[in-house]
Amino acid sequence: MIAFIKGILADMDESGVVLERDGIGYEIFTPMNERMESLCEGQELKLYTYLHVREDLLQLYGFLEKDDLEMFRLLLGVNGVGPKVALGILTAVTADELRFAVLSEDVKTIAKAPGIGRKTAQKMILELRDKVSLSDAFEKKLERGAKTEEAACADARKEAAEALTALGYGSTEALRAVRKVDGWENMDVETLLKAALKNM
Repeated sequence: MIAFIKGILADMDESGVVLERDGIGYEIFTPMNERMESLCEGQELKLYTYLHVREDLLQLYGFLEKDDLEMFRLLLGVNGVGPKVALGILTAVTADELRFAVLSEDVKTIAKAPGIGRKTAQKMILELRDKVSLSDAFEKKLERGAKTEEAACADARKEAAEALTALGYGSTEALRAVRKVDGWENMDVETLLKAALKNM
């Protein structure tokens, strides 16, 4: 029903976030892992969402990655696992870790999640192992790795541009100089900065 919400992070606590969009604050339950905790109020955020409907309740659950949402949906298909438990699992382990834990029948990793004992973990492995494949698990892990690398490269460009601005250059001029650098993807911030200075 609601595929995703893109808005400003207005508030955050241990159960999730409030995302402001067009003057409306959406309360969204999220896995509070390291990545979520590193976000700052006021920044723009896109969350892939799942709407949980009960007779007396409507709740939104949100995830930074589509893959996490897919794993959340798979977990909801396990007998006796509701949204709160599924969220607890994805807070304790990543979607990648969960996928590999299911494939390798690693009860210990799944049992790290709050409220999940060995028996529940074993039941989850039984019910999920036909729904995840090894090739998919490796593909998603590689995909995520590539995204992380891309983000790190973008950060290097940003840092180099900020350093040039701190040296007294205009921000537009600094960005232009950084973008002109060929092969920046393989450079650290210092090398990128030196190369960008030559373009000033």
